Amino acid sequence: MVRMLRSRWRESGEYLGLGVVTVPERAQNPLRAIGRRVTIAGVVICVAALVVYLDRDGYTDSTDAPLTLLDCFYYVTVSLSTTGYGDIAPITAEARAINVFVITPLRVLFLVVLIGTTLEVLTERSRQALRIQRWRQQLRDHHVIVGFGTKGRSAARALLDAGVDRSQIVVVDSEPVPLEAAETLGVVAVRGDATRREVLALAKVDDARAVLIGAHHDATAVLMTLTARQLNPDAKIVTAARDADNAALLRRSGADSVVVSAATAGRLMGIATRTPHVVDVIEDLLSPATGLSITERIVTPAEIGSEPQALPGAVIGVVRDGTLYRTHELPGALRSTDKLITAHSTR
Repeated sequence: MVRMLRSRWRESGEYLGLGVVTVPERAQNPLRAIGRRVTIAGVVICVAALVVYLDRDGYTDSTDAPLTLLDCFYYVTVSLSTTGYGDIAPITAEARAINVFVITPLRVLFLVVLIGTTLEVLTERSRQALRIQRWRQQLRDHHVIVGFGTKGRSAARALLDAGVDRSQIVVVDSEPVPLEAAETLGVVAVRGDATRREVLALAKVDDARAVLIGAHHDATAVLMTLTARQLNPDAKIVTAARDADNAALLRRSGADSVVVSAATAGRLMGIATRTPHVVDVIEDLLSPATGLSITERIVTPAEIGSEPQALPGAVIGVVRDGTLYRTHELPGALRSTDKLITAHSTR
């Protein structure tokens, strides 16, 4: 039974992401959209009236008078709106052929423009499918945020402050409120349980640069980390943990970095009782849009062979061969493969 349901789900539009993946669409000015449709309708009427006027001898009027340009516009507007009073009608074979092969397609186009809003609603599913397909084809080296609660939203803001484009952020959550917050932020939202491979596959974790996991429970975070690591052995996985005792388990599950939120908050609270300004500096460093920021950069050619303490600015640490050294602990001078951890002013 489960296999049958899963098979039907795969065959349905949801397997393609419909109703599961929400790709933000660029907001369109309603006045501009209305103006464009009115312009298209006016052009269609003018083209059709010109065609009828050039072949006006092939039409008959109920008054037996020759058709004027105004009569042609009158006939076109009546014909395109499918009213058809019958007072003006094509009588020659040439005029009737023009009606079949020119006026009729223009009539269809005119009706499409008039009922464009209805057609948009009817074709929204197809348009969403095309957007999802185009998004999946173009997405590479992106950031996946699993869980869009307080931690996930803070992580998204940090990425945006660091210059990451909104199109390079994908949010995965199973609750409607976090997903609405992701849509408001303008990022792609995937609805589903991130412990399931197919949900993370929809978020293209296999092509992601980094996966940030902010689950509500550490046990769930372990499953998400294992699943993400199986899909992408090379991605940078950062997982938040509530209990420091679970940090080692999360690392064995595949997390490159584990942030213990409760322990970190507790340490900051303890520091604030003795040196409150230190906490202010840490808060400032964690908010790159304000005064201070911590960044990681490669060593420039001019800095090779120098001591970290001799460099201008505040060098906090040096990463060499994947190991972090404090500035005074670095064995030897700087190398071309080293990376510097620096604190500087965002101004």
